[in-house]
Amino acid sequence: MSAKYIFVTGGVVSSLGKGLAAASIGCLLESRGISVNLMKFDPYLNVDPGTMSPFQHGEVFVTDDGAETDLDLGHYERFTHARLSRDNNWTTGRIYEQIIAKERRGDYLGKTVQVIPHVTNEIKSAMKKVAQDVDVCIVEIGGTVGDIESLPFIEAIRQMRQELGRENTLFVHVTLVPFIAAAQELKTKPTQHSVKELLSVGIQPDMLLCRTDRFLSKEIKSKIALFCNVEEEAVITAKDVDSIYEVPLVFSHERVDALALKYLHLSAKDRDLTQWEELVHRVYNPKDDVNIAIVGKYVEYEDSYKSLKEALIHGALAHNLRLQTSWIEAEGLEGGERACEEQLGHYDGILVPGGFGKRGIEGMLQAIGYARRNKVPYFGICLGMQTACIEVARSLAGLQKANSSEFDPATPHRVIYKLRELRGVEELGGTMRLGAWTCKIEPGTLAHRIYGKNEISERHRHRYEFNREYESMLTAAGLRISGATPDGTYVEIIELPDHPHFIGCQFHPEFKSKPLEPHPLFESFVAACYQNGQKRRTDKESADVEMFHRPIKVGGR
Repeated sequence: MSAKYIFVTGGVVSSLGKGLAAASIGCLLESRGISVNLMKFDPYLNVDPGTMSPFQHGEVFVTDDGAETDLDLGHYERFTHARLSRDNNWTTGRIYEQIIAKERRGDYLGKTVQVIPHVTNEIKSAMKKVAQDVDVCIVEIGGTVGDIESLPFIEAIRQMRQELGRENTLFVHVTLVPFIAAAQELKTKPTQHSVKELLSVGIQPDMLLCRTDRFLSKEIKSKIALFCNVEEEAVITAKDVDSIYEVPLVFSHERVDALALKYLHLSAKDRDLTQWEELVHRVYNPKDDVNIAIVGKYVEYEDSYKSLKEALIHGALAHNLRLQTSWIEAEGLEGGERACEEQLGHYDGILVPGGFGKRGIEGMLQAIGYARRNKVPYFGICLGMQTACIEVARSLAGLQKANSSEFDPATPHRVIYKLRELRGVEELGGTMRLGAWTCKIEPGTLAHRIYGKNEISERHRHRYEFNREYESMLTAAGLRISGATPDGTYVEIIELPDHPHFIGCQFHPEFKSKPLEPHPLFESFVAACYQNGQKRRTDKESADVEMFHRPIKVGGR
């Protein structure tokens, strides 16, 4: 049987949560035994987000095959069992790149190359490629209906309905029903105009996901249904929630999955969301809090670390804890021990995530040194592992000018340096170690206890590596290399054995963490942080009791 398609579009404004909506629909269909795949079309002209600023685009999500993709693919993988690749994320730039390459080869036999049919055919071909071997393919169209750059994608999905018919295609439109406080009313006009815009390009939506801060009344739903020409039951309240993991439950309450099956003429088993219900129960009923400081350089824009934040939440939920995080600007810690004590002293653990460039590096080194000396649980990811190696080299191995050649090309001790095979390559695109690489773990190490395996596979995105010429000096100073590629070329995991929990990894474990399958590195780190917090509180209470019972000297005697 050929796959059926669900097309997700958005209107009124951007950032309405199309990606979460698509992921949640996938989650609901999987709960009924329907196999799904998901993909995203981004209308910008960049070939991929790999060279885009994190402030512009947010996180770059990396797949096993090394594709640098949109952060919504992270939602897709976290909410479903779909294993995504570069075929699941296409940009306008990449579509046009392929078309121009074909034109130069003569594939079009001298014909005039046009948006219709050539561009739309390329888009349809990309959809059909990922729809093989699944029941339903969910396709998200980035941007907002009415944007000129989205038109080729909208036209392509319009043609898909013409070719496949209504029973094989479903149009889901995410829109906005704002509450106007001054009038104390929900307003449906933005949704009406958004649907009108969609109709103007030949698409009648089948289902409306109405983003709002309260449940829509029957009267409001009836009004929207009447003016937008959809069934009343297909007007869905996509209510704001405190946790994104509640979205599938909200959608199930609104019967989104039942409607999708009805419109697509699919039969399926009864919905089973038991695990999601238990997960959401833990979200809203934690036994305690855990407080973690994230010391980074893009902290003013949390979407830069989207998967990281979610992976920490997963680790906390595994222990029925509520995650409390503070994003600490690394540059603010360059004042040394006093600045670290003031800003980090009340946290249970410290994490330094990935990043590029030298800004804030000295502050990260101060934070790492503080965690090492004070036995505070530390977790370094990518850049966080590299800076941990530099800190150990400077503080424990006596290499005071140790650095990465990324931050100081003239450093006499290049503890971290550019990939050997990439020396002399300065272009930003395509010069990194990307995607899944195998790592062998040393028995008897913290990493081995955490994973419980001798070999793992994790995803990478970086240009610089640990310099093994300094391995003997750093290991003599106390560092332990607990994971490396099978051929021994690349160091993957480092740790300090004399520390309660000090570990760094060159890869990005956050990309493989799921709410129902938390990544072991995050689960272990959160547990260590919580134990440290409990110990700190116990020690403080003991100190307070001792102070209370201490005899008071009177009259100087």
